[in-house]
Amino acid sequence: MSYQALYRVWRPQTFSDVIGQNAVTQTLKNALITQQTSHAYLFCGPRGTGKTSVAKILAKALNCLHLQDGEPDNTCEICQAITNGSMTDVIEIDAASNNGVDEIRDIRDKAKYAPTMARVKVYIIDEVHMLSTGAFNALLKTLEEPPAHVVFILATTEPQKIPATIISRTQRFDFRRITTEDIVGRLETVLNDKQITYDDHALAVIARAAEGGMRDALSILDQVLSFGQNHVTVENALDVTGGVATAQLGEYLQAVHDRDVAKALTTVESLLAAGKDAGRLIEDLISYLRDLMVYQQAPTLLADTETELIDSHFKPLSQAFDADRLAHMIAVLNETSGQLRLTNHPTIYLEVATVRLAEGTPAAAAPQAQPAAPTAEVEALQQQIQQLQQTVSTLQQTDVAAKPVAKPVKRHQSGGYKPNIAKIYPILGKATRKDLEALKDVWPDLLNMLSISKRAMMKISEPVAASPEGVIVSFDYDILVERAEQDEALMAELKDGLQRLTQKQYDIVLVQSAAWPNLRKEYLQTNGAPTKAKQPAKPTTPPVVKTITDMFGDENNITITDD
Repeated sequence: MSYQALYRVWRPQTFSDVIGQNAVTQTLKNALITQQTSHAYLFCGPRGTGKTSVAKILAKALNCLHLQDGEPDNTCEICQAITNGSMTDVIEIDAASNNGVDEIRDIRDKAKYAPTMARVKVYIIDEVHMLSTGAFNALLKTLEEPPAHVVFILATTEPQKIPATIISRTQRFDFRRITTEDIVGRLETVLNDKQITYDDHALAVIARAAEGGMRDALSILDQVLSFGQNHVTVENALDVTGGVATAQLGEYLQAVHDRDVAKALTTVESLLAAGKDAGRLIEDLISYLRDLMVYQQAPTLLADTETELIDSHFKPLSQAFDADRLAHMIAVLNETSGQLRLTNHPTIYLEVATVRLAEGTPAAAAPQAQPAAPTAEVEALQQQIQQLQQTVSTLQQTDVAAKPVAKPVKRHQSGGYKPNIAKIYPILGKATRKDLEALKDVWPDLLNMLSISKRAMMKISEPVAASPEGVIVSFDYDILVERAEQDEALMAELKDGLQRLTQKQYDIVLVQSAAWPNLRKEYLQTNGAPTKAKQPAKPTTPPVVKTITDMFGDENNITITDD
């Protein structure tokens, strides 16, 4: 016989075999014992939690010839026929591919006929939420008053898409996600039966990757066994799931806590270079931060399978991060997870998230301190600042008086950041499309010349205007504009790199991308569009020369000499 997947081999055959759904199975067993079964059931819950398996067990129990305590015996001919799929009175329908009115009308017409072998005819409709509106309407009457020998079992992962008129005519059972402990226990049973050794941590990794689905867990275990048949190791489990070792997550978060952005970015790049999935990395980080938060508030709430994954960084980090910082980090990672679904360049968003995580919460970045009493030096500095402000105000008024036609320029603020108009306008005055295209061509090469941490900051930037002497660069986040402007080493690297690539010295000015369109618009309104250099005026032809050219032809035939 050909090889069968583990989730098929280990499909539950009795209610007692079903893992993690005790409330559902006990209720159905009691109904079978007291013969108070319904004509229609609705099984709701996440994928891989046992909905279809329980539906088949219920179909066997309804027809079993030797029912014992609500459990089918799996030895009678009806149970065996249902198990191997040869029973014509138990009909399984996939609503995803049979969702039309005609298919449901066919069910309605055939439901009138009595079963051939079984006691009751059972219709199992999987993914019932995929039925069309017309199909639901066709099913409605039959579902409300079916023949006495028919039972409908509807299964779905999205009950909110099912009309209330359908739900009200069924008994609804909600299947919950299977706990990590239950999944690990089931995996241990499977491996012990196959006489295969394993690491406890490896099973915990598989269980967490399954996200509450037993079928997913068995499928992952199948892959891990194919990867290394003699022993289930943590390394194999991580390679198959695309997950990251807990120690590496702890190392990354330790670097974030220490504000060592370069080390954190190096860790991210090494993980992605090793083939780790970016989305899985985000999920693992969120789980790690969740465990930190739970451990801070109530250590006993962490399950044994979760404490097995604790590394040497875990307890120190639980003391180093406060609850607000952990909540902020989870929010940043959750936002990044959404961005990853819309991009083909996950590395950029992971690096930006790393920089944001290292910055900390606004409260942490700028703690509120009680102002100290002003000293003589502070008072002197305050006076100097006031004098400088008055001087600047005077110069601005003088400049306005000298240019009465100039319109006032609005101040741009995005999170408190103010663009440097004095540097931006001269570049715009000489900006050309040719200069901008030339800089865009060398920009990727310039980024590759930067160090890892500085490259991560500049990856979300792009030149938006350029002249022979300067370039304007826009950023998506204003916090990075201020950070980059204050980073003298970064600006020096950029200028040096541009000089090496273009053999020119450029003045680099940074702007926030949201403010750039308004800046450009206001410049054009104030100064007009950039114009080409004026051509030298053609000398005026003297009247006497014009008279001679009229007599003797074009002036190209005449030589004019000034005495």
